[in-house]
Amino acid sequence: MKNEHSFSIQLNHKDHVKNVSLGEETEVLFEGYLGELKSLGLIEEAVVEIKGSNGVLRIDLTRDQIMQMIKMEGDD
Repeated sequence: MKNEHSFSIQLNHKDHVKNVSLGEETEVLFEGYLGELKSLGLIEEAVVEIKGSNGVLRIDLTRDQIMQMIKMEGDD
């Protein structure tokens, strides 16, 4: 599962959830409010963590993967 990336969203209160939608077939949508952004960083060089006043978003991406994606965007 090398190309699979997991994520987590942790919100401090259910009031920060805007929408959770489970489609009939395949679509799933999570929307919410992270609030004022507090920090952006890498955990152990493998997980991007965005902290807001209302919660935290994490996705498993390495620095190299991020740089590769930025480079690909610049090549368009």
